[in-house]
Amino acid sequence: MKTKCHAPHCPLCSGDDIDRFYEDDNRIYLSCLNCRLVFVPKGYWLDAKDEKNIYDLHENDPQDPRYRRFLSRLVSPLIDRLNPNQKGLDFGCGPGPTLSVLMEEQGQQLDLYDPFYYDDPSVFHKKYDFICATEVVEHLRDPKREFASLFKMLKRGGWLGIMTKRVMDKHAFGQWHYIRDMTHICFYRQHTFEYLARRFDARLNVVANDVILLYKK
Repeated sequence: MKTKCHAPHCPLCSGDDIDRFYEDDNRIYLSCLNCRLVFVPKGYWLDAKDEKNIYDLHENDPQDPRYRRFLSRLVSPLIDRLNPNQKGLDFGCGPGPTLSVLMEEQGQQLDLYDPFYYDDPSVFHKKYDFICATEVVEHLRDPKREFASLFKMLKRGGWLGIMTKRVMDKHAFGQWHYIRDMTHICFYRQHTFEYLARRFDARLNVVANDVILLYKK
């Protein structure tokens, strides 16, 4: 039986029914029994400088065919659902924006936002036909606020495209390379995305194990 863990409220749904899910040599991981988010308590977070130092090591090159193929797993199903020449946002684009390049090659227009590399707060006052967050949501420190902001920026009839690897069972979690990255602090399950769909009146499309599309009704 899981041991009850006295912890802060869930950072996604504010639920207070929290269990200790897993522990390794570096951190503990808590699980919300309402939205099923697995998250790392604040005391284990890196400071902003150390976090950015890790991101600076990323080598995301728009000309790298392997990286383009990886991102195309979101780009292709999203393009199939969009009209030509729509306006989108690459949220958390990182130091080497590539998804925006792929989308623009398909006739779409994109703004860029990243708190470390493209910190343009004007995007939060715009409305978008689609928003992409690739390998981003696992880094969110305040996912409740961030998702609310994203859906506020998204037009009705718009799409939020997410790439993030999903939590399976506890045994797989302990063997998972994803938790070795200390900048990853939120981990999502199928149930978590179902919660988000209900919360924001969206339709959930599970395209692949790590590709999620949410349609704002």
